Amino acid sequence: MIDKTTWFADCGWGVFCHWLGAPPSSDGGAELTAEAWNRQVDAFDVEGLACQLEATGAPYFFITIGQNSGHYITPNDVYDEYVGIQPSKCSRRDLVADLYGALHSRGIELLVYLPSGAPAADPVAVSRLGWEWGFEGGWPGGWRARRTGKRLAEFQKKWEKVIWEWSMRWGPKVRGWWIDGCYFADEMYRHSDEPNFRSFAAALKAGNPDALVAFNPGVLIPVICHSEYEDYTAGEIASALPECPGPWVERNGHTAQYHILSYLGESWCKGRPRFPDELVVGYTKHVTSKGGVITWDVPIERGGLIPEPFVEQLTAIGKSMRKS
Repeated sequence: MIDKTTWFADCGWGVFCHWLGAPPSSDGGAELTAEAWNRQVDAFDVEGLACQLEATGAPYFFITIGQNSGHYITPNDVYDEYVGIQPSKCSRRDLVADLYGALHSRGIELLVYLPSGAPAADPVAVSRLGWEWGFEGGWPGGWRARRTGKRLAEFQKKWEKVIWEWSMRWGPKVRGWWIDGCYFADEMYRHSDEPNFRSFAAALKAGNPDALVAFNPGVLIPVICHSEYEDYTAGEIASALPECPGPWVERNGHTAQYHILSYLGESWCKGRPRFPDELVVGYTKHVTSKGGVITWDVPIERGGLIPEPFVEQLTAIGKSMRKS
């Protein structure tokens, strides 16, 4: 496990973008047709984004495969077979593969984000995949997961097959996965028989056994290792910036690489920079000096570029990290 995460720890920091069919954690996207979505995906400027990231010095980058709206940035025949929506809300273009090509040539690693459940704002997908955990009104601009207390084993088996196809499609191109919404692990994943955390991780690693996996338990401080089958901590952080305890977090004798994910904007993927450069640089250096890893979420425009104020702040981090 230590060997698998060495490259990630050596990177120290990276960038995350929510590029979705609707704002993050919302119930939007119903008005977005498959053809309109394909036009957006086709227009994504992978070379422009890769040039921006290279200029900042960011050593890795996370992109969202999809979220609540049911629009995904890559094809998936298994998903289409289960859900049956035509024309498919999975894009024709494989944006993940195209991003890999642009990033790899610049020495930047690619990781991906995916929710643990069906797209909650797509009632057809929810029904046909057998997903029963919906959402209810929560924090402003977002949804809060609603517990039903069910295992949803048949859903999980389908979802692992969907993930397996993506993992096999990309193979070693994708270096890691950040899986959102694993809030009710006791009901869904902590079982001796499959489906469980073990089978979930196996699907994610099907195309690349060395891919890193994190399962998000939600915003928790201190940061925890959520499963013995994860390689690094999801570490979702909102307003607080906790002290890094060191390079590892332990659970039942298993250690995971300490990692946190927070946002540079006013919230996830929105607003202007909320911190001065000095604070962002100092906190990044604090985490990395203790052997931890930190990922900063920034807004991204529809065309695939990061707004200039965030490019400038990321560049400040990159310059500081090169000096140290």
